[in-house]
Amino acid sequence: MARFFMAGTNIAGGMAIIRGRDAEHVKVLRLRPGEDLVICDGEGTDYKCRLVSSDKEEAKAEVIEVVPCKSEPSVKVSVLCGLPKGDKTEYIIQKSVEAGAQEILFFQSDRCVARPDAPEKKLERWQRIAEEAAKQSGRGIIPRVDWLGEYANALNEAVHRDLGLFMYETGERERLDEVLSANPEAKTAAILTGPEGGFAEFEVKLAKIAGLHICSLGERILRCETAPVVALTAVMYATGNLS
Repeated sequence: MARFFMAGTNIAGGMAIIRGRDAEHVKVLRLRPGEDLVICDGEGTDYKCRLVSSDKEEAKAEVIEVVPCKSEPSVKVSVLCGLPKGDKTEYIIQKSVEAGAQEILFFQSDRCVARPDAPEKKLERWQRIAEEAAKQSGRGIIPRVDWLGEYANALNEAVHRDLGLFMYETGERERLDEVLSANPEAKTAAILTGPEGGFAEFEVKLAKIAGLHICSLGERILRCETAPVVALTAVMYATGNLS
């Protein structure tokens, strides 16, 4: 069933008026009067609707039922990644949204290969990728995508979550499953993963000082775009959000 978010949509008197890009999308999908669609308010509520009419400027749909969105996880997970190069950023955003992330935040670390002059200029595109992934996967929110800048800002974000998980591939580490089992009460979590070159040793030491759990994802070395999605999936499974 086609899914839209509330932006550009007004709901009043049992009717939803869809305008702008979403109205165009209704036409592209070739939805016809009588067909069903869902409009989400972006805060976890779904409006199940039936299309009444549409053109490229505006679509009208009758609200049939208002229900809570069932797809939002019970734990809010922030995915924080060292900025990768190329389209790996887009992959991380798309798959993290599908897997249930609350937000995806990028930062500059010591071994980042990518060093763009103004990553802030990419935020609009990144957020649009998140929105499309949220529609496709039936999310009740559009996860936030943002640029944090320095590594210290990423640590600051992580320490303000109930559970901070720092993914590292070598040295003394905790098992991720054991950390998750020992913290069943956590309602918010942060997952930190590095760029192509991994984390520098001083960054690991700072994470330890900040009180984050230095965790292993097993003996295999994962790519920078794979690690956050695997870690996020593990958190979702451990918290009962993949049952």
